[in-house]
Amino acid sequence: MDIRHFLSRIFRYPFSWLLYFAAVSSTAVFAEATKTSVADKPNINAASIPDFMKIIVVNEGKPATKDQMAFDDIYTLNEAMFSIYNKSLAMYKQHFRDRQNLIMALFSAEGGRFILYRAGQPPLEAESPPAVYRIAKSVGHCAMATYDLLAPYSGNAAADPSWRVELQAYRTRVQNALNALDAVDLKKDDRELLRDTLRRVEIFMDNCIKKGSFTYNDVQAYARDIQPNLTKLITLASSTQVSHWYKVLEKWKQLLGKEWVNTYALSNSIYVARQNNILFSILVQFMGEKAINDHLLLLETTDFTTTPDAMMDAFIRIISDRALGKVFFNDYRLMDSELLGSGGRKAIEDEASKRGLKALLPPLVPFNSTEWPWRTDPASGTGPGRMEDIQF
Repeated sequence: MDIRHFLSRIFRYPFSWLLYFAAVSSTAVFAEATKTSVADKPNINAASIPDFMKIIVVNEGKPATKDQMAFDDIYTLNEAMFSIYNKSLAMYKQHFRDRQNLIMALFSAEGGRFILYRAGQPPLEAESPPAVYRIAKSVGHCAMATYDLLAPYSGNAAADPSWRVELQAYRTRVQNALNALDAVDLKKDDRELLRDTLRRVEIFMDNCIKKGSFTYNDVQAYARDIQPNLTKLITLASSTQVSHWYKVLEKWKQLLGKEWVNTYALSNSIYVARQNNILFSILVQFMGEKAINDHLLLLETTDFTTTPDAMMDAFIRIISDRALGKVFFNDYRLMDSELLGSGGRKAIEDEASKRGLKALLPPLVPFNSTEWPWRTDPASGTGPGRMEDIQF
């Protein structure tokens, strides 16, 4: 019996029809009541949920409001954007690697990492600077680490002897380094500078251990005594580093030939390495001032060291967004700056004006500025700008 036959038999009798109508009506009323009940009492079943389940039950508590659901429906566009961006980034990266040359200069404990990405070829990484760079840096850091070890106790070192064990352990390392100096391939003058510095550190350590105490004046006298050596060590390390990378870039410039002018380059920096950034400054000497912020970028990182992959992703995002800026806003370098920045600048000015204040903002400069990416105006501050200018 098909459904039409069944219904014709049912509706042939008025009483049956009334029963059917009542059943359907009661079902609809029940559904509406249930809907209203759930909406009005979102916690109707909360009491029946065991405590151990409440941490994972998703519908306990008030349901999302219409406003919240509407917001989520709109904001999901932004969240979905990231998967699109990531997919596009992979394609942009491959296209760039196939067509362009890139030099990446990264900070490292070895004095930097320089990697040449030639178009369509595997990366070529240069050798690290000579070992004397790391040795000079290690001895210089040892002098400062000794200060860091003791400085927290300089208020009353005798009352808290917990520094002694750690200082004694570090003292052993200093002695091992002194014993190893003669076995390292170094120039005579460099070796003697390193030896004298370590001996000064050693003498200070021994005095502290022997007395079982020290004062702030003792720490300061040690620092001032060893400071001239530290200045010499800085000169030794930096001259070794710069000379090495000059030779590398000279070789790569010759290797790339006429393609050099189209080559991109980037380096990384944290706050303390931004001013007078060594690696970036070396790149400028070879690429020219007009390349700054155009083909030569300085990317901020949260640590001294980062990975080539992280740098590449950040770099490709910048370069690909330049095309986006041209398509949408007719300016190739607009996207190098935060889009909300212009609106934010105006908003800050408006808020300051409401309060009778003058907004403190940097001067407006072109998006395609080739200014150095750090402090350049000598009149903007006070005090020395070089270690050699500091007065004691």
